[in-house]
Formats: sequence, structure tokens, C-alpha cells
Amino acid sequence: LAEDTDLTLSLHKHRQRIVYVPDAIAWTEAPESVRTLARQRFRWAYGTLQCLWKHRDMMFNWNYRALGWFSLPSIWFFQIILVAVTPMVDLFLLASLPFGAWRAVMPFVITFLAMDVILATLACILEREPILRAWRILPMRLIYRPMLSYCIWKAILRAVKGAWVSWGKLERTASVPVRV
Repeated sequence: LAEDTDLTLSLHKHRQRIVYVPDAIAWTEAPESVRTLARQRFRWAYGTLQCLWKHRDMMFNWNYRALGWFSLPSIWFFQIILVAVTPMVDLFLLASLPFGAWRAVMPFVITFLAMDVILATLACILEREPILRAWRILPMRLIYRPMLSYCIWKAILRAVKGAWVSWGKLERTASVPVRV
């Protein structure tokens, strides 16, 4: 279970006060390889699914206001459904190339790419990072997004099967440089 998500939802469910601390610092260790990143994302996806299922009574429940009507449905849509389906749209586009059907799909692809670049640029501005870093969105779309989709599908299938998932052991090496 994603304990941070579960704890937050449980606190909301029991009407406990949650205070935002803007200058909080969290220390964690970044995965060093694609394999450990994929394992981490799978665990996060599976934990999110567990939390969504455990707290499903909060969805579309007026007692939980924006959390029940906006936040939880957004998690389902943006973190689960959209991530699972988007690479299929990419595959459809590739499959349509030989038949000329790509002309109908291309405006949507360009729109989504433009949205990605705009949001990445906005993130760079908000984080006071060089705007040119927004170009990183392209490798993310080509490499990271399909990997994340795979992790989401793996988590969905494991959850549907009711299979037990081990968190495994994260090897800590403290070798990834940190900017403070």
C-alpha cells in the first residue's frame, strides 16, 4: 500500500486537519537504472490502485467535497486510465501511417505535443530551471511514457488477479548527486 496516500486519505476520511507546509523537505533516493525505476513505478502504481480501491467509498461522495468529486476521479483518470491508454493511441498513429489515416489523427498529436511542451516550459519557469530543459519532454514521451504504461498495466493485471506484490528491496547507494 502507498502509505503516504493511504494516510492522507484516511486523515481526510476521519476529518483530521491537514496543514500544507510549503518549505517541507523530503529526502529520498532516486533509482539509478531503468530497471529499478520501472520497479519503483510499478510499486507506486500498485499502491495507488490499492488506495483507490480501499477508499472507493470516498469517490463521488458529497461528504468529501472536492476530494471525492475532483481529486480521486482525477487520480483514476490521469494516473491510471490515461497513462494506460495513451501508448495505444501512439501505436494507432504508427499503424495508420501506411493508410494515410494519420492526417485525421495528426492535429490531435500536434495538440498534445504542444500541451506537453507548454506544460514542461511552465514547469521550468515555476521551478526556476532553464527553459531549454523543456525539450526533455520528447524523450519522456518516447521512452518513459511507454515504460510507465507497462508498469500501470502490470499493476492493473496484478490487482485484478488479486496477486500479492512484494515491495522488494531497494538497494541504497547514495551515489546520485543532490542539488540543495
